[in-house]
Amino acid sequence: MPGTGLEVAVKKVSHDSREGMREFVTEVSSLGRMSHRNLVQLHGWCRRGGDLLLVYEFMPNGSIDGFLFYVKAGCLSWEQRFNILKGIASGLLYLHEEWGQVVVHRDVKASNVLLDGDLNGRLSDFGLARLYEHGTNPKTTHIVGSFGYMAPELSRTYKSTTSSDVYSYGALVLECRGRRPFEPGRPSEEIILVELVDSLWKGGRILDAMDKK
Repeated sequence: MPGTGLEVAVKKVSHDSREGMREFVTEVSSLGRMSHRNLVQLHGWCRRGGDLLLVYEFMPNGSIDGFLFYVKAGCLSWEQRFNILKGIASGLLYLHEEWGQVVVHRDVKASNVLLDGDLNGRLSDFGLARLYEHGTNPKTTHIVGSFGYMAPELSRTYKSTTSSDVYSYGALVLECRGRRPFEPGRPSEEIILVELVDSLWKGGRILDAMDKK
């Protein structure tokens, strides 16, 4: 940022629809009032003409999926993966129980877990987030999320809850063992990672799920 020497990342939000504007307002209103070491900090925002811009602290190591699936990013040790996952769990606890309202992220996945200079995990992208008061029930809404991360009950209840965030987090945990949660090119019994790991567990072969790297 000019005059500060601070490196930032600027996110340009789609502005060609009401959904794009809603996403922008949601992200600003939620992130702008939250502060936690495992959430990406929002420094500011602006709307200039048709451009909607969010200014975040810069995460020099990109997202965790770059380390998991692209050789050029390097390989994370099991200790590093554990520390990243522990940090994201702490961030979710803050969103679900420790902030003034319940915040359901609705899109917990590897590409939304960014890494700072010390490889600490930071949860990002609150464009799909929903807020509601503690002690109340979330409203019914349309299903959003990413294949492989979405809790199965969403297709019945149409309600995103803290529990559905926890399911997505569980898929992320499994993904950190080295395979994407949804790979349609694989044999039918291996397409969905959660189901594959469950099958390996029941068959006494859980170590086969480990990242060989």
